[in-house]
Amino acid sequence: MSKLCVVAAGGTGGHMFPAEALARELIGRGWRVVLASDHRGEVYAHGFPAEERLSLDAATASGPLGMIKAGSAIFRGVMQARAAFDRLGADVVVGFGGYPSAPALVAAITQGRPTLIHEQNAVLGRTNRILAPYVKEVASSFPTLEHAPARVQGRAHVVGSPVRADIRAVFDGAYAPPAEDGPIRVLVTGGSQGARLLAETTPKALAALPDALRRRLIVHQQARPESMDEARQTYLEAGIEAEVAPFFRDMASRLSASHLVIGRSGASTCAELAVCALPSVLIPLKIATDDHQRLNAKALVDAGAAEVLIEDMLTVERLAVTLQQILSDPARLATMSAGARSVAIPDAAARLADLTERVAG
Repeated sequence: MSKLCVVAAGGTGGHMFPAEALARELIGRGWRVVLASDHRGEVYAHGFPAEERLSLDAATASGPLGMIKAGSAIFRGVMQARAAFDRLGADVVVGFGGYPSAPALVAAITQGRPTLIHEQNAVLGRTNRILAPYVKEVASSFPTLEHAPARVQGRAHVVGSPVRADIRAVFDGAYAPPAEDGPIRVLVTGGSQGARLLAETTPKALAALPDALRRRLIVHQQARPESMDEARQTYLEAGIEAEVAPFFRDMASRLSASHLVIGRSGASTCAELAVCALPSVLIPLKIATDDHQRLNAKALVDAGAAEVLIEDMLTVERLAVTLQQILSDPARLATMSAGARSVAIPDAAARLADLTERVAG
């Protein structure tokens, strides 16, 4: 009978997307996959290729009373997971961080089952930080893994961050900088947190570009619903062709057609920019835990693939100057693209699957 991998992930896209990429890779190798999360994960789980989904009790702690409630919820989740693992015969449990992954990993550790965690960010997340010393192996997306105990840093395997198959396919194409007087395609992304700043600042900065540059722009921008009308009006008044929507389902095709991306620097975003060999202007989310978004962007910055603007210093004028310098220089765009490609790990899902199979034995 095929081996079974339990994939445990928090209920956000940053946790679920790489978990899904691993699941698809393992299924392609003949494995069976079960997803363990909490109720928040249901938003991302509709297309998750798992034969069963375990909804485990879990909670995050805030204050003394919150810690008691969280501890009680996690205990219930651990007991639920232990019973499920016995029933399913779990061969290995892979955690992707977020507090909903804790019950599954604790259950596996206490049952002596093979365990592995994957950290998407350049900083070891709080849940992974607690559990990393007790799992069999640790995998990371970035060469640096801040806040990891020394004994964890020394044995972490750099496998990269798995991306979805359609985005992985973009790596096989070639970046073409904008032709002289040709269209310049700009993609503006924004996570659910802090998206309003980008939605308000980016249209104004693009509208402030010189006319000769501005009239070449074709912009595709993600924005929260409450920011969409203002962004559309700014683009309309500036004579910029733009599509503004809360979510783009065909992200792979939009990335492959873009010349520059403006966005935050979540781990998945950074991995996708590298795999798609895309130049970028990144504004790390100020409130990100342990400043992990700034550290995520470092690999792209060091490779010459990205410019980073710190949120506290971000102004329309400063962003406009940065964009003008980049967009008016096709040679620089090509150099930035080559830098992004140089730090890409397009086979991250396969690398993580190899490690999973070794851990499972």
